[in-house]
Amino acid sequence: MSTLSDPPKESFRLSMLINDTRYRSLTFQVIAAIVLALCIWYLGNNLIQNLRAAGLNISYNFLGDPAGYDINQRLVDYDSQSSHARAALVGVLNTLLVAFLACVTATVFGVIAGVLRLSKNWLVSKLMMIYVEIFRNIPVLIWIIIIFTIMTAVLPGPRAFRGDNATSSMLFDAFAFTNRGIYTPGPYFENGIFANAALNWLLVLVVLVASFFGARKINAWATAKQEATGVRPNTRAMILGVWLIPFVLLMLIMGLAWEFPELKGFNFSGGLKIGGPLIALWFALSIYTGAFIAENVRAGIQAISKGQTEAAAALGLRQGRIMNLVVLPQALRVIIPPLISQYLNITKNSSLAIAVGYADITATLGGITLNQTGRAIECVLLLMLFYLTASLLISMAMNVYNSSVKLKER
Repeated sequence: MSTLSDPPKESFRLSMLINDTRYRSLTFQVIAAIVLALCIWYLGNNLIQNLRAAGLNISYNFLGDPAGYDINQRLVDYDSQSSHARAALVGVLNTLLVAFLACVTATVFGVIAGVLRLSKNWLVSKLMMIYVEIFRNIPVLIWIIIIFTIMTAVLPGPRAFRGDNATSSMLFDAFAFTNRGIYTPGPYFENGIFANAALNWLLVLVVLVASFFGARKINAWATAKQEATGVRPNTRAMILGVWLIPFVLLMLIMGLAWEFPELKGFNFSGGLKIGGPLIALWFALSIYTGAFIAENVRAGIQAISKGQTEAAAALGLRQGRIMNLVVLPQALRVIIPPLISQYLNITKNSSLAIAVGYADITATLGGITLNQTGRAIECVLLLMLFYLTASLLISMAMNVYNSSVKLKER
């Protein structure tokens, strides 16, 4: 009686790296990686040798020298005697600020325009089509200059708010809209836990992030309960408490107060200033990129079968609920991948801020610092590193979110 047994395993041979399809692709990838590493090494070594022959050496010691210039829009303490590294930090924070604000507002504009583009109202759909076609076919730099020019020409100067002959007045005695920017009440802490104001705001951010993950845990618990019993618990009060209670307690402990802007001399002082260049750059990036996002949203919605909408309507759901609960959650799988590219474009297009005098990283490190120190190679390498890191982080975060909303098979 014969018995069946597994065939003997074939021993590994070097020829299998080319002839065996199990190893061939890996072999070619390793070869390509080695060739790329050698090319980078050759170019870098050639650059260093040429610089050395010209009497130049790559050095970042200049970052510790005094910058010698002022920056109007800043999120951290800075003066003209601060170092070039501090000026670069201010530029990085300004870039991240306008990129974050523009990503949020562009998403809002894009979603609204994309949904209304499919409206059954002829006038509304045509207006959204005009918005999309006009704003996405004109370069964003032109929109930045147009918005900044209109803002400086239409809004009054600070002098218009002075004295009995004032031609303009503050809104609610708290908001001043001028051609230099918008002045609003600024929050501060009377009894901050830390002496540094930035650390106090960082603590607030940590609390908000903790509340966000706490709310997600509550939603996950409610979903598990629903799958087990068929009934979903009411979690609105719990989620509201997770968001509000820690935040309100922290504000009471640190003593949140408001500083109002006042006209002193030729300008307003106190409060919070949102500069005109920031507003122009923020709004231009938002409406320009929002037009592209609108098309992504429209394509994602149209990718969903009409049977889904008809089935939801047959169950008695209203149009708004159908869009929020049935269509958009499925359309996200089509919308998110191109949306990542739009967020990356916003971050990179923020480098056009120098056209209106907004002190982003390109204007500080790649502009004034580069001209003062003459360290062009070092500054450009740092700029490349920043934009590469920011783009990779945005892409990674959005890819994680994309994985969470994609269709999961059983």
